[in-house]
Amino acid sequence: MSRAALILLSIGTALFVGLLAWQGFGSIAATLMVAGWGLALVALFHVVPLLLDAAAISVLFKPRRDGATQRSLGLREAIFARWVGESVNSLLPAGQIGGPVVMVRQLSQRGMRMSDAAAAITVSTTAQALAQIIFALGGLLLFGAYAAHGALHDLQTATLIATGVLGAMIVGFYYAQRRGLFGRLLGVVSKVFGKRDWSSLMTRAEAVDAAVHAMYRERGRVAASFLLSLVGWVVGTVEVWLALRFLGHPVDWIDALLLESLGQAIRGAAFMIPGSLGVQEGGYLLLAPLVGLPPDAALALSLTKRAREILLGLPGLLVLHFSERNWQRRRATARVPVAD
Repeated sequence: MSRAALILLSIGTALFVGLLAWQGFGSIAATLMVAGWGLALVALFHVVPLLLDAAAISVLFKPRRDGATQRSLGLREAIFARWVGESVNSLLPAGQIGGPVVMVRQLSQRGMRMSDAAAAITVSTTAQALAQIIFALGGLLLFGAYAAHGALHDLQTATLIATGVLGAMIVGFYYAQRRGLFGRLLGVVSKVFGKRDWSSLMTRAEAVDAAVHAMYRERGRVAASFLLSLVGWVVGTVEVWLALRFLGHPVDWIDALLLESLGQAIRGAAFMIPGSLGVQEGGYLLLAPLVGLPPDAALALSLTKRAREILLGLPGLLVLHFSERNWQRRRATARVPVAD
């Protein structure tokens, strides 16, 4: 873990523990106990948006109309890649970068060209981030009905800033892709860490940039990926609705949508902190008064989401471990020369 990641993780952990202590561990634990086995059902429901996110990746891999050779991606392979990638993002201190890297690696191990795998994950991640912004803006429209004056107006400004940060990042990311992100990035790295031959890596980086450009020309498939991601964000609202019902604080669909859309925007803006630890909890505390949710229930909702990440993420990391080990073993076997 880098020093910066360690510092950010420490800050997030301190904020997380501080918020729980401020509201009282006992009251939050009591609220969680009400949910009981409902926590497992919330985790199980998360499979639905995960399937939609996997489909948003898979749709980009279907054969192109220009006749170029490109291996199609089965939904099962996309689900596996998405599952382990999300597990890495949720539970490992890799920010939001580790997940996409793992997804590319897993797809390439399953027969994808590295350039195609990297391009699809890059484009689908961009589409998903854009869908998140649209989803957050929908939440802000709902927010406007609540935030007419005073402190609520200040909270609206804060969430608008968070959405603006997300928007600026995705615009910059898309612009960088169109200008040859991977080739330029490797060019900078080669200048900083010289004294070796970078030509083969540069060739691969340029192949990824070419694959990204070709994929963006398939506008119908990119649009389908965006729509599937947007549906995934909206369906994720059911997770909040279910969790609060099990916690004994039911809300209606509109309130659940407001909590999920703005809560995800706040979490997304803090992507550099591993798991947005502490920030997610603070976001729900800020949003709780809008829907009449007590503070302990808001923190219990956040912890329910954390529990879901653990229930799905730990098996995902375990499967990733064995998958990597088997792949390394196959590579080692392939290198052993066959005796005459």
